[in-house]
Amino acid sequence: MKKHFRSILCLLLALCMCGAALAGCSGQSKDKSDDGKDEKEDVTYTLDNIRDYIVGLDEPVELEDGSKQALINFDNAATTPAFLPVMDEVNDKLKTYGSIGRGFSQKSNISTDIYNNTREKVLKFVGAYDENEPDKYTCFYVNNTTDGLNKLASALIEDKSMTVLTTRIEHHANDLSWRERCSVIWAEVDDKGRVNYDDLEKLLKENDGKVNYVSVTAASNVTGYVTDVHRVAKMAHAHGAKIIVDGAQIVAHRKFSMKGATPEENIDFFVFSAHKMYSPYGGGAVVGLTEELNKHMPTFYGGGTVKIVRDKSYTTKDAPAKYEAGSPNYPGVVGLGKAIDILEQIGFDAIEEHEKKLNRKLIDGLAKLDNVILYGDCENIDDRVGVVTFNFSDINSYHLAEQLTKIGGVATRRGAFCAHPYVWRLLGIPDDDVDQYNECAEASTPGMIRISFGIYNTEDEVQQFLDVMPKVMDAAREITEQSEKVRPGMAKY
Repeated sequence: MKKHFRSILCLLLALCMCGAALAGCSGQSKDKSDDGKDEKEDVTYTLDNIRDYIVGLDEPVELEDGSKQALINFDNAATTPAFLPVMDEVNDKLKTYGSIGRGFSQKSNISTDIYNNTREKVLKFVGAYDENEPDKYTCFYVNNTTDGLNKLASALIEDKSMTVLTTRIEHHANDLSWRERCSVIWAEVDDKGRVNYDDLEKLLKENDGKVNYVSVTAASNVTGYVTDVHRVAKMAHAHGAKIIVDGAQIVAHRKFSMKGATPEENIDFFVFSAHKMYSPYGGGAVVGLTEELNKHMPTFYGGGTVKIVRDKSYTTKDAPAKYEAGSPNYPGVVGLGKAIDILEQIGFDAIEEHEKKLNRKLIDGLAKLDNVILYGDCENIDDRVGVVTFNFSDINSYHLAEQLTKIGGVATRRGAFCAHPYVWRLLGIPDDDVDQYNECAEASTPGMIRISFGIYNTEDEVQQFLDVMPKVMDAAREITEQSEKVRPGMAKY
């Protein structure tokens, strides 16, 4: 009897030990300190291990045939998945979250310090911090680049008579935000789709002293071209204008500095989003000249922007506070700060070289497919971040994108990418013909396919995409030939 009881006891003990071992394998392991508290894993982030730290990377999606596989995400120019350490940092800091700025509590003090200290990290990240002139630039937080450009425009543009010079390569955020507030003139692109610097110079000379701001993108979301913004800054300053740079597509791809080789090449304002750099929590920032920002007031009013309010008047605070009305997006700021740490640790030289390899492999592979149309300079790709756009002359791009995700489990972007005037130029569509299209997302509206890389994408994923393309093309071509939605002559788009 006793022997039988001991056998049962040993069996139960073994089952408990197995259960504990399985439980330990089912989640992330955490080291314990001597006092029993969790300690964070000390990791050096590199291109070799970053795939281990992307949220949802291995999450399976269901394909048209019912099978499941991990999504190949080639839509990173639109938004990026979160870094796992960013998510962990946000969750950790929310444990001590309190009201920012004016709360009286230990948690409020902790949150306020993190919120304000991240400003210096942002300034250093974009090369705007100088110990000899620590107050030359300041940083105010925004929800995204579009929000930042609109907020900046609402402050800087005082009346309709002011003039902004921009280009035809721009995202709508760096075009429409000015159109609605002042006079706008546009520099053209060249035959390869790059910014035409000669046209910029020509327009500045023709409007000498009349252009208040020159606003350009640092990198195109359509072709990936990197603009020589310091060259543009020198032009702008020579003609009495300030320069604004849309940095949405540069911050996760190339090292950026607001400081040029000379003071004349310095950038005056820089705007970017955190969701483009692996922190999709609604964060972003505008970095600008403190003195200039103090002269203006955005059309956003409320708590936190004022020193005192009287019955019929009020006194505003200086920048950055006057640009941050209401309760701030604390998780967005925390995530932004952590994303900066990780990107800087990986290193932008490594990221740039990695993207060039992906671009080259993709462009060379696409070039071998029948009836392909590649946009931009596909020989000299040194000035392109990880963005490649293409079409097929006999396949509607809408149906191709649709079949890519259904058959291949590949996420892309299709359309005109909120940069319509630029895309129409690349497609060769005259502006007078654009009115015939109702909605940019429809299959009957011309567009192109965009593949945009993140730092976690691999050459194996590019090869997997190229391998599935013949099957996808056959399916999309058949739908194109049968579809009544496709207008005559529009199949190539």
